[in-house]
Amino acid sequence: MEATVKPKRILVTGVGANPGFDLARSLLRLGHEVICTDAHPLAPGLLLPSTTPQVTPRADDPGYPAAMTSLCKELSVEAIAAGIENDLPPLLEMRDDLAALGVKVWLPDAASVETCLDKAAFHDALTAHGIPTPRTFLPEEVDATPASLELVVKPRRGHGAQNVYFCHSREQARVLCELVPDAMVQERIYGSEFTADCLVDRAGGASVILRHRDLVKAGLAVVASTFHDTAVSDRVKETLRAVGAAGLCCVQGFIPDGEPSRITITELNVRVAGGFALAEAAGADLVGQWVSGLFGLPVDHDRLTYRPGVFLTKYVETLATGDVDTLPLP
Repeated sequence: MEATVKPKRILVTGVGANPGFDLARSLLRLGHEVICTDAHPLAPGLLLPSTTPQVTPRADDPGYPAAMTSLCKELSVEAIAAGIENDLPPLLEMRDDLAALGVKVWLPDAASVETCLDKAAFHDALTAHGIPTPRTFLPEEVDATPASLELVVKPRRGHGAQNVYFCHSREQARVLCELVPDAMVQERIYGSEFTADCLVDRAGGASVILRHRDLVKAGLAVVASTFHDTAVSDRVKETLRAVGAAGLCCVQGFIPDGEPSRITITELNVRVAGGFALAEAAGADLVGQWVSGLFGLPVDHDRLTYRPGVFLTKYVETLATGDVDTLPLP
């Protein structure tokens, strides 16, 4: 008989954004008790029914570790899932203390997380392993960009497509580097954009669920469809190995126009993707197998197979309105 995880008390951070919000809902559907946390008291995930909402300090607040530790003790938390990148560095530093409390966190080592958070370091890591990735330049290297190259200026540590700008000249890139915090410059890639929802087990075995990002708004694929492509899956697995990925994560890239064999990787997020619900709709037990691995059971990769041609569409809706002083928050 297959071993299964009994319902657990799992804390999900960053429920104001799509990844954390949808992860909390998926865990609820699997029967787990969910504590939703965010730094903003009006974050939509704090209003999810049947969850325990908690407002925490921002991840860069010196009081964040103490607040999270206190929550884990008070609410008997058994595991933490980071729903947003900002929470990764402090959670990594807290990992030993959390383990002493019996709280599980499944993340790669600190060097791997740093490589994925810093887009310039990620470029260097992939280049060292011969994995195609957009040419990348720091602000002081803008003059080295080919004159004909279309460019993207973005933060080295950004997320959610914030402060991302496209431009057509070095002059524009120089100006944008003055405006974008901790900027970097990359070549713009055209082609079929994809996301791979990934689960890497503790022995390094990986399952990859591919989906086209058919329509992207503010960095989120609001229309997507699953597909199979062995070459793309192999390139994603190369990337996972190159950075030492572990647990639940997602990889993004392009199949360039006119060069389908040159599959280009643009980033790896050390968290669940914003559109991972499509992987589950296509048959992959993504969150269920992540929970199994999190609590020391084997990941069953046979349960991470999926059907191509399944679609997802998202839209913005009004979740709730009301008086702020009536919110069920501590």
